[in-house]
Amino acid sequence: MTVERIKVHGFSLEGNLEGDSPDRDVIVYLPPSYAKDTTRRYPVVYALHGYSISNEKWTTEIKTPQTVEGAFATGTREMIVVLANAQTLHNGSMYSNSVTTGNWEGFISHDLVAYIDGHYRTIPDRMSRGLAGHSMGGYGTARIGMKHPEVFSSLYIMSPCCLSAHEAPTGTVAQALEAAKTPADSAKLDFWTRAALASAAAWSPDPKNPPLYLDLPTKDGVPQPSVLARWAANAPLAMVDQYIFNLRQYHAIAMDVGDQDFLRTDAAELHRILDVYGIANSFEVYSGNHVSAVADRMQNHVLPFFSRNLSFEQPRIPGSN
Repeated sequence: MTVERIKVHGFSLEGNLEGDSPDRDVIVYLPPSYAKDTTRRYPVVYALHGYSISNEKWTTEIKTPQTVEGAFATGTREMIVVLANAQTLHNGSMYSNSVTTGNWEGFISHDLVAYIDGHYRTIPDRMSRGLAGHSMGGYGTARIGMKHPEVFSSLYIMSPCCLSAHEAPTGTVAQALEAAKTPADSAKLDFWTRAALASAAAWSPDPKNPPLYLDLPTKDGVPQPSVLARWAANAPLAMVDQYIFNLRQYHAIAMDVGDQDFLRTDAAELHRILDVYGIANSFEVYSGNHVSAVADRMQNHVLPFFSRNLSFEQPRIPGSN
């Protein structure tokens, strides 16, 4: 297997108010036969990492490339796997659209896909593209998947975060959030408080509110209903009814979550809603917490799922028989 580390320019990320670079680090895993069979084209799986880490750090959690090689060695058909870095000023993009952080939906579904199709031997068709992700990446998979069935045909949602509307932070969390005025302040926040700051940058951007260009869910400790409503509008459990016609276009949808993961309740609710609408989807609750089984899931569940559901049919070359 060949591992390439490249940079992909995100036209969708240009001019973001945080000043994050639109040139993103991307890891590309090319299957063992890629270098030998120089006419063969491959399906692509785009895998989205979680909050507070980069794509590079995620490789230590999902143990790539070993798990990708292990999947291929145990019968999974060969495909290209792509991991893009979505770490931002406040440690995560939420894969959302915001003038503050940039248009991350556009980066993943258009800029990144177009670059990979233009530089590698892919099968450039939605039926040969899959989208997967864990935690914040699971949220991104649900969100982007709902909106872009013209790009992807199969979704694997792993332990998704942020499916339901947030409540306003209280007490010391609200105080710490309101006290953060600079990137240096943001870097000192604990995980959950900084995640709330990242959520504000993604879901309640404000180009007239420097220096962080966002509106917080509290002001002087008092919840701000208008901001919380904007956050709720970005919750997949609130969005899903609008995108049923898109979700019906998917060839396959799978979701999993650990039985010790507090996110399991919302994941089960998304599964229930899809069932109500008659959208075929698989849902598995496995033994484990939020991060304990991601490497096993990647090798033995996620990649085999795409092996079964993506199209491996080679595109016809114009003029050939």
